[in-house]
Amino acid sequence: MPSVDGRPAPAESAAEQLAQLAQALRALESIILGKQRQLRLSLACLLSGGHLLIEDLPGVGKTTLAHGIARVLGLSCHRIQFTSDLLPADIVGVSIYQRDSGKFTFHPGPIFAQLVLADEVNRATPKAQSALLEAMEERQVTVDGITRALPEPFFVVATQNPAEQVGTFPLPESQLDRFLMRIRLGYPERALERELLRGEDRRALLRRLAAAASPAALLQLRTEVDRVHASEALLDYVQALVAWSREHPGYGAGLSPRAAIALLRAARAWALLDGRRAVIPEDVQAVTPAVVGHRLRTEGESPGDDPGERLVAAVPIP
Repeated sequence: MPSVDGRPAPAESAAEQLAQLAQALRALESIILGKQRQLRLSLACLLSGGHLLIEDLPGVGKTTLAHGIARVLGLSCHRIQFTSDLLPADIVGVSIYQRDSGKFTFHPGPIFAQLVLADEVNRATPKAQSALLEAMEERQVTVDGITRALPEPFFVVATQNPAEQVGTFPLPESQLDRFLMRIRLGYPERALERELLRGEDRRALLRRLAAAASPAALLQLRTEVDRVHASEALLDYVQALVAWSREHPGYGAGLSPRAAIALLRAARAWALLDGRRAVIPEDVQAVTPAVVGHRLRTEGESPGDDPGERLVAAVPIP
């Protein structure tokens, strides 16, 4: 972006971009009250270049959080309401024959945005859900044999209702694995709920929310995540967590190599948000429940039991 005198503006430093991200986090905290950890996990997820799944009951702020992330990061945003009659073409787009030109013209679907809100994603059929697979993994879609790139950065923030609710379809493992993190918001504390009742409507606050960072800054910070150092001892710890999940008889299947990579990258992003250039075991522990909870299936799992927290508690730091 040129400066006032026409010369190119100096590039922002990583420290300046991190300060912008911290400002974005504070802005989100003014909208979603009392959920600092979940908000920080959300930004760490996007900073890692991953996709975010928010699972909870209706009405706790899932959609508001997704819109808030798009606003504070200056991202273009399209919302897709997933329903049982949704078709893949409703997501990726369709080619329509133009009689005047005698050619087919592609009309892009709502997937062509920097942040795509897949609202109530598990209320659509598996066929409709599958339209997200290529986009989430390859950052592209293929329609009529033609592959089209998606905007950069590209993130999917999906919300889903608990599986026991009427009208839901379970997400297949291949779909779940494409989400770097899964978080839950839960009910607010009593004092914060009172503040919500007394305060202004969250949608009105969202409309006034200004961008604190830019997509360009986010892309640059993603390269900084790759530069955060992970020692051999830290890698030993990540591998110990993954190995325990594979060897424990209570899990149907352990964590994959892709899950291990996701865990390390999320820990790097968490460290960078703290202003550090090296990962410590506490960074891994902070992100493990969100990264592995939706990837592990446990036998006899009781309500409230978190596989990620169990994993952290069971594996000592080498």
